[in-house]
Amino acid sequence: MGKILNGKIAIVTGAGRGIGRAIAEQYAAEGARVVVASRTLANVDETVAAIRTAGGEAMGVACDVSERSDIIRAVDAAVEAWGGVDILVNNAQSFGTRAKPERKSLDSPIETVTEEEWDWVYATGLKGTLYAMQAAFPHMKARGGGSIINFGSGRGIMSTPMTSPYNAAKEAVRSLSRTAANEWGVHNIRVNVINPAIDTDAFRADITTPEARRAVEMMIPLRRIGVPLEAARVAVFLAGPDSSYLTGMLFTVDGGLTSLP
Repeated sequence: MGKILNGKIAIVTGAGRGIGRAIAEQYAAEGARVVVASRTLANVDETVAAIRTAGGEAMGVACDVSERSDIIRAVDAAVEAWGGVDILVNNAQSFGTRAKPERKSLDSPIETVTEEEWDWVYATGLKGTLYAMQAAFPHMKARGGGSIINFGSGRGIMSTPMTSPYNAAKEAVRSLSRTAANEWGVHNIRVNVINPAIDTDAFRADITTPEARRAVEMMIPLRRIGVPLEAARVAVFLAGPDSSYLTGMLFTVDGGLTSLP
């Protein structure tokens, strides 16, 4: 069986660990050349090394997605090395504040949430997603199309208490994605969203005891937390030819958590 992403050029943000790393590795395994973009260079290097060891093709770029210049540098690296961009995955997201980034959302009641937290969550989520989409757009248009996969969250849909900056930012990503799907469909650029409930560093930072984990599992119809590979394979589908007539869609890779409450 052939590799379904042969010849494609992909950029994956937040690819140093978790879901982003799994997507980068799966894209490379399916024949894509991958720009691994993440803020922590050591994580970038580790992911690139893993891809190359497995026989794939990848390059790494240290990238703070809150900085437009960093994103442009990642896109330029793909274009200069390989000639364009076909696939963009906006997976990166930080929590906390710019001065003190965190791996999970702070417990912030709406009445006391700080501007510093709000701005950082938006900068690394919604604004970083916008910056990357804008930077990739002309290259996708020139190549006759492309696939953009953005990451939302079930927290936005479920309106989880105490995490209003993240909830609002992720729902804004979903709206931005649908608008881009509407505007850019004429260029054969597809834009879809994945809402995951996956066992990652951020998840484990939130769910710190076996009892808490079990409580979450009991809320999920499939009674388990997904693993990064399960989200990554959906991202492969959305980047490949079998999803060629899908755009503006939300894919809840969450075991039924939000679709079957």
